[in-house]
Amino acid sequence: MMSQHDTTINRRAIMLAGAALAVGACSRSSSTLRSATPLSAPTLPPKGRLPSVPAMVRQDAPNAVFSTVSPALLGKALASLDRHGSRIKHRDRIAIVDFSAPSSDARLHFLDVVGGKASRLLVAHGSGSDPRHTGYLERFSNAFGSNASSEGAYLTQDYYVGKHGRSQRLIGLDATNNNALDRAVVVHSAWYANEDMIRAHGKLGRSQGCFAVGENKLDDVFSFLGQGRMIFAARS
Repeated sequence: MMSQHDTTINRRAIMLAGAALAVGACSRSSSTLRSATPLSAPTLPPKGRLPSVPAMVRQDAPNAVFSTVSPALLGKALASLDRHGSRIKHRDRIAIVDFSAPSSDARLHFLDVVGGKASRLLVAHGSGSDPRHTGYLERFSNAFGSNASSEGAYLTQDYYVGKHGRSQRLIGLDATNNNALDRAVVVHSAWYANEDMIRAHGKLGRSQGCFAVGENKLDDVFSFLGQGRMIFAARS
């Protein structure tokens, strides 16, 4: 199984680092997306705590987060958090997707800056970003019909029930992903993002640009991020 990590991080080190620096159809028309059945927000965990994630492997090293998120990518994410601060209501937790890593790696990183912890999960990329299905993202695109993943900062929004069941809308905050809402780039779960895909194929399936996670991991994502927090997607 793909390992996941729950590690203690040094909050001050994070802030200093920032200063020093098989296709699943998910796209629909914006009108369809916006008219989908609304879903109540999930119950959030207590402040400063991560949701319970099964089979976590703990690490005690205070700076262990730097072994999972590159300092360069972390710096980019924190700079983006600062740049878009007026639009991001909650800055205590962020998610970083390292698209330099293959889809077989747990490359969706959750950082709890207040609680000083981190965890990570598998996440799929778009078929338009990996047309040969190698498991590696080759390019980003913000274009309609590209079926590609987009680079940049996203703001988590409301929940709804749509084609892929429970999902969460995202707003793209950068010129590189500002079509996200109208492209229906959302967070949802999918069978092709389950861990058994790694055992069977050595990689995940592909979305149409959405952040697709395993079917039993969606609650972890929703409860950690909630609404009004940032997901930052890029390559290091």
